[in-house]
Amino acid sequence: MIYYLTKMVTFNLAYTAPINPADAPSTLTLSQVWAGLQRKVRRAQDFVPIIDLCNVLSEENVQGTGNLKITREVRFKAGSEPGAGSGGKLVKEVCVHFAPCRVDFEQPDGSTISNIVSTGPDGELLMTYAFEWRYPDVSEGSEEAKTLEEKSWKTAKMAVHGTIDTVRRLVKDGEIQ
Repeated sequence: MIYYLTKMVTFNLAYTAPINPADAPSTLTLSQVWAGLQRKVRRAQDFVPIIDLCNVLSEENVQGTGNLKITREVRFKAGSEPGAGSGGKLVKEVCVHFAPCRVDFEQPDGSTISNIVSTGPDGELLMTYAFEWRYPDVSEGSEEAKTLEEKSWKTAKMAVHGTIDTVRRLVKDGEIQ
């Protein structure tokens, strides 16, 4: 019997962290975190270490919902990009705002990332990043797929904590009120 590996891997994963843990040096409000997510769309390189360039190409309000849609180009550092394998190249992303709790990022290969701010059972603010990362040239079950999945989890954790830390710094520096 011959087995064929499926050529296309998709990782669906999410990571959540408290925005204001007990040891946080300051407390962030929902409006401050939302301002940070809005800024992240326009200045991704300030929030995501694997992005070194971000250019906004267009802005519009989505008919019917009024949600802000921004189309941008980002450049991922070679060797650290997500599924697109785009290190050094500009990648167009469509970012849709769902104020005041979510921004969705859509990449050309169909990968999507949602940055979500929510409230927990005790009123605490939480940040979740949910990812659908697509790797069209990777076989399911392969060693490469296993390595990419591990890397994806590390990236998810880094992205959530990095965003919270960056928003906190921008508030401290007076760039976000």
